Amino acid sequence: MPITEVRWHGRGGQGAVTSTELIALAAINKEKYAQSFPSFGPERRGAPVQAFLRVGDEPIRVRSEITEPDVVVVLNPDLFESVDVTSGLKENGILVINTRKSLEEVKATYGKGHRVAIVNAMKIARESIGLPITNTTMMGALLKVAPLVELDDMIGPLEHRFGKVAEKNITAMKRAYQEIVVEGQ
Repeated sequence: MPITEVRWHGRGGQGAVTSTELIALAAINKEKYAQSFPSFGPERRGAPVQAFLRVGDEPIRVRSEITEPDVVVVLNPDLFESVDVTSGLKENGILVINTRKSLEEVKATYGKGHRVAIVNAMKIARESIGLPITNTTMMGALLKVAPLVELDDMIGPLEHRFGKVAEKNITAMKRAYQEIVVEGQ
C-alpha cells in the first residue's frame, strides 16, 4: 500500500489525537510504517485541533503537517462553520463526517471534487459507550473507507488504552464500520 495521509479535525478533548495514535500503533504492530502527530497551540479544551496520520508499506520520510490529505475525518460537524476542513483534500479524496444529515445534504454542501462518507457517530457513541465521545466510532468509519489496518487489529490498542471500557469503544467502532454510508457504494 502506498502511503495514505489522513487529516483529522476535531475540538480539543474529542480524541482526534488519541485516534491517530491508536491507528498508527495498530499499523506498526502489523509491520507497517506509520506516524501520528497533532497540530495545536495553546488552545483550550473545545478549540479546533488537527491530528495527522500517515500509514504505508514503505518508510515515511516526510515529517510535515498533511496539507493534501487522501482522507479528511471530521469529528464535529460544527467545525465546517469555522475551519475549511476540505482544504487541500485531494481530488477523489474522501471526506468522512460525523453527522445526522443525509448523504445528499452533505454532498450538496461539501462534496465538490471528492467523495463523501457519513455516519451518525454521536448516536452510535451515546448508544454504545454511553457518552458523546465519537473518536473511536470515527475510527471504524475511517477504516471502512481507508483500510489502513483491519478492525481486529485495533482491538489490542483499544484494550490497552481504554481498559475496562474498551469493549464499549470496540462496539462503537464496529457499528460505525457497518453503518457508514459512502458515496458510490
